[in-house]
Amino acid sequence: MAAKASAVAKDANGRVLPLSIFIIARNEAARIGATIRAVRDLTDDLVVVDSGSTDGTPALAESLGARVIHHDWPGYGPQKRFAEEQCHHDWLLNLDADEVVPPGLAAEIRALFAAGEPSRPAWRIGIAEVFPGEDRPHRLAYTLWPVRLYRKDRGRYSPSPVHDRVDLQPGVAPGRLRGRIAHFSVRSLGEQLDKLNRYSDQQADDLDARGVVIPTWRVFVELPGNFLKAYFGRRHFVRGAYGFLTAMNYAMSRHLRIAKHYERRRLSAARERLDRTPGTF
Repeated sequence: MAAKASAVAKDANGRVLPLSIFIIARNEAARIGATIRAVRDLTDDLVVVDSGSTDGTPALAESLGARVIHHDWPGYGPQKRFAEEQCHHDWLLNLDADEVVPPGLAAEIRALFAAGEPSRPAWRIGIAEVFPGEDRPHRLAYTLWPVRLYRKDRGRYSPSPVHDRVDLQPGVAPGRLRGRIAHFSVRSLGEQLDKLNRYSDQQADDLDARGVVIPTWRVFVELPGNFLKAYFGRRHFVRGAYGFLTAMNYAMSRHLRIAKHYERRRLSAARERLDRTPGTF
């Protein structure tokens, strides 16, 4: 399958693009096929790092031309850093297994390499949310603009287990592509809430590891404040009632992060008091 990919991953002058594409995945058989099909003509080195799928994700990815490598889950940043190290080319494009590159963006990426080395060593690409019932991003959909296309000698993913970002070397000013990646992040409201709940555990762990203490007053404002942030700031309101519900899920996840952090501090303080005065109630 890799040979097939290399036969088509060429620019207008017949040169193979010096581009590796990597994806981290676990139990993404329902979504990763669309992700791979959209970009497999851009590269002869498409890497999927799987952390223990049980739904056939590795076999599906291999059937579509990907090179699949198993690596136990160490957190978002470490997993993506491991994936970077498996790539053969200097230029990297990172996608999540629930993201799809539309044809216009694929053509824009190919055009970057038409004259050889792109003019900048890193590029921001829009990530636009697509919710259930939609087949493409709403024209007013909230869009993040992270660095996703970059030279691996000028940037690497952060080693943080929860912060999913590329840390560029000092002085590197990224460019910005016009196209947007379609992010099919929500399968259902229940699945979204389960995912956000698990992520809030990791966020609380990260706060503990970094010794960060969030003031208690945040417990009272985190949920309403983040609902407003999602519903208006992230424009969930454009989706009507469904946007209200997804904004509530987002707000609940941010509340859980603070609640779990507060509970851990409270229990730790209680244990310290018991240690100082054993045998008391």
